[in-house]
Amino acid sequence: MAFTLKINGTPHDVDVDGDTPLLWVLRDVLGMTGTKFGCGVALCGACTVHVDGQAVRSCQTPVDSVGDSAVTTIEAIGGTPQGQALQQAWLELEVVQCGYCQSGQIMSAAALLVETPKPTDDDIDAAMSGNVCRCGTYQRIRAAIHKAAA
Repeated sequence: MAFTLKINGTPHDVDVDGDTPLLWVLRDVLGMTGTKFGCGVALCGACTVHVDGQAVRSCQTPVDSVGDSAVTTIEAIGGTPQGQALQQAWLELEVVQCGYCQSGQIMSAAALLVETPKPTDDDIDAAMSGNVCRCGTYQRIRAAIHKAAA
């Protein structure tokens, strides 16, 4: 089936089955490899993107459910005030170790800051609870979110 997806402000025509996960369209069809595959069952958060500003797990989002919604990936999140602040805080606080989960972490954090500009630790914990960091940088992630919110 043919779909036109609005990704990072640009329309992209793709010809895939409607039940194809958005993650595979982004990575395999469009070559946008910033969004990562982690678990494939929406438990780890590595594949997080925004659909109309909401953080969603792209590994479990069928492309036919996207419709006319705006999709934002890690490749474009730095163009938003929250994304830019988060990326800067991530660098300043040296959050990254292996880096594999970081695109999903930043995408979830950006959605949080849009909804809750001055989050508490509890707000951060709730919003980030579905994002797994195998390196265990959770304290640095929380500190970076607070720094970006300041």
